[in-house]
Amino acid sequence: MSLPKPEQGLVIRYSYLWHSEARRGQEEGVKDRPCAVVLAVTQGPNDELRVMVAPITHTPPGSDGKARELPPKVAQHLGLDEAPSWIVTSEVNMFTWPGPDVRAARGKDFAFGHLPNKLARDMRDDVIANMRERPRAVERDEAQPSPRRPRDTER
Repeated sequence: MSLPKPEQGLVIRYSYLWHSEARRGQEEGVKDRPCAVVLAVTQGPNDELRVMVAPITHTPPGSDGKARELPPKVAQHLGLDEAPSWIVTSEVNMFTWPGPDVRAARGKDFAFGHLPNKLARDMRDDVIANMRERPRAVERDEAQPSPRRPRDTER
């Protein structure tokens, strides 16, 4: 099992921690789920690879509609089940790659595959717009506070 290079649109298996869970003091996700890499950037004095992921869920978006439906053909290509799925674009987890919460998918690989380029770009654009409107990012590195919300944007 080898770790793929994280890049926009790669779908990995990850122990996602929802923003609401982090606010209640949870430190671990309840279950592993597919998550799409929104961004992967090298930063810091040690050139650490920082990754932002958006969760994929079967739960339809609420009234805010801040999710993008995963087309059935894409879900099939990724090896996901046949139930309708959405990429949530209103919250993310951030961590230093690979981090302890990246898990093997299908028992052999750490990734399900890639989203089509247009869907990956649209997802990224939606996440960026939603983070400007209402930042809901959970920092998963132990040295950082969780959840991460800039003070000047508290609502």
